[in-house]
Amino acid sequence: MFLFSVLVKSLFQLGLEPLALNALYKFGLWTGHYRRAIPEPRYSNIELSNIVHLFSLPSRRELLETMSKDGQAALLKEADEIVGGKFRMFGGEPVALQLTFNQPLHHWADYETRKVPIPYSQFPIPDIKFVWEPARFGWAFTLGRAYYVTQNEKYAEAFWKYFESFGESNPPYLGPHWMNGQEVALRMMSLVWAAQVFETASVTNPERRGQLIQSIYAHANRIPPTLIYACSQNNNHLITESAAMYIAGLFFNESKWRALGWRWLNRALQNQISDYGEYIQHSANYHRVMLQTALFVHAIKKDDWPRATSQALTRAAHWLFSMLDPASGRTPNLGANDGALILPLSSTPFDDFRPTVQAAARAFLQTGLPAGVWDELSLWLGLPVSERTSDSDAYLSDHLRAANSWAYLRASRFKSRLSQMDQLHLDLWWRGLNIAQDAGTYLYNAGAPWDNPLVSTRVHNTLTVDGRDQMTRGGRFMTLDWSPAHSKNVLDADERILGRVLAYHKGYQRLGIRHEREVTAFVDERWQIKDKLLFTQPAAHVFRLHWLLIDGEWGIENGEQGVGIRVKSKYGWIALNIESGIRISKSEYRVSLIRAGELIYGTGQPLPFEGWVSPTYSVKVPALSLAVEVTSSKMITFTSEFIFPTIDNGR
Repeated sequence: MFLFSVLVKSLFQLGLEPLALNALYKFGLWTGHYRRAIPEPRYSNIELSNIVHLFSLPSRRELLETMSKDGQAALLKEADEIVGGKFRMFGGEPVALQLTFNQPLHHWADYETRKVPIPYSQFPIPDIKFVWEPARFGWAFTLGRAYYVTQNEKYAEAFWKYFESFGESNPPYLGPHWMNGQEVALRMMSLVWAAQVFETASVTNPERRGQLIQSIYAHANRIPPTLIYACSQNNNHLITESAAMYIAGLFFNESKWRALGWRWLNRALQNQISDYGEYIQHSANYHRVMLQTALFVHAIKKDDWPRATSQALTRAAHWLFSMLDPASGRTPNLGANDGALILPLSSTPFDDFRPTVQAAARAFLQTGLPAGVWDELSLWLGLPVSERTSDSDAYLSDHLRAANSWAYLRASRFKSRLSQMDQLHLDLWWRGLNIAQDAGTYLYNAGAPWDNPLVSTRVHNTLTVDGRDQMTRGGRFMTLDWSPAHSKNVLDADERILGRVLAYHKGYQRLGIRHEREVTAFVDERWQIKDKLLFTQPAAHVFRLHWLLIDGEWGIENGEQGVGIRVKSKYGWIALNIESGIRISKSEYRVSLIRAGELIYGTGQPLPFEGWVSPTYSVKVPALSLAVEVTSSKMITFTSEFIFPTIDNGR
């Protein structure tokens, strides 16, 4: 019955077109259409004299000055790790660079239809992302940067060794590395960049260069027949695959690929970026993937962006700039985070968004951040320094800001499914620390309980009713019964108040409940969050207010009307006090504090995925999950108050 309900809701809520396109793609798989539609590449069609140099490479002097000595040391350390056979998967710790399989390979469609099992035995977790990630060739950017600034041939030789190993072990269209159009597209983009950066190395002989050109051609040839799947998804798949087609069209001077890619890329950018500038997948990291793809094309394009596309990219650049934490360069870990970083052209950490913000601001906003090590991406993309600069803490946005802290209140109105069910989630930052944080993603494809559980409302900094999500989870990657939220800034004459925002959503309307949240920032660096539960139908409910806090030494006090917790940060003790506003019996009031899946204070049965935060894919670290549950048949208001130490006391 549940499956039938999901199918019906999918039809009405997602629309007929994407479902029909997806069905058509699967029909092509099962009938063997794609075996015939993607024949062996005809390398005789390649005219090497037509191969185009797409990039103007930066000067080594500028790169070295931008990197700083620490950046250069970090780059060479990572490049030497790759030479030694390890790379940093999803921006994490070094792991083996695995590009080959120890068994015969079948046509990619056999893996897509599950006629043949994917050979997971050589990988740490049976998750397709662990198979695909090394074969995206993101590590080639690190080797290329190291070779370009040092002219040390060992980095070029390492690239060719891995490329040849991949080519011998994964012939065109055989094996898991050819089953997904987006994976093929991202690998092709890396190879196009590498073809130019390693061209002058003495180890780059004509035979190797010819093999690389042929491989790029085979990759480009794989994408068009299954573009229908990317269209059905209408997300990052369509962005990256259409961009790859445009790039291949320029690289090979092939007008059909160029026209196909340009048409779909512009259609995708115009359709997938909202009027507010938010990306269709409602994810900070996928937003970065989209912008980096657009920036790659922007650096080499031979066509002018249509006005509608240019405006969409301007909005998208503005949105990401406004989400940047000024002290750390990070953003809220909003929505799904699959660990993707498709243009790692900087020595900054994975979670530092400043390289992308800087490049996007220069390309689409005619402004930028002050100069820093994050300028390297802009240099590689040929983006000149902007005459106007703006610190991110002074950049125009509608987020609430205090002297040393700021907050993002999640209140999205959307035309598509959300990545996570997180309406009225609050992200709170203080002095570069993400005090009240988003749990992230961790894993997409693991077994229970880690089968993408962090999409749920329960783990976000918001309120749940009767243990239910704000929407319906229709599958591992699908949410239905979307509930938009509405917000507005409120003017206040009180001189103690810096700003106030009011928001609400109706995700619990089916239960007769409306959730309103009011967030106020005070001059004294105090933050107050009021959660009002308004009844449209009288009934008893269990209300659960949750905060996922930074990990640290803690102390807690539990009173009749609320709870107070103190957490020690590197700048001092942070206090959070929560009151329910009414006197409640102990049987109707419960407090729990969970860390790393274990109950460390209070009552209740912790779930294994509570008390964790995932900064990137497959990585999880402990956090403090504080929840207050109240059973009541009356309207109730929770008041949460964050109090930060003064700068002097925090030192």
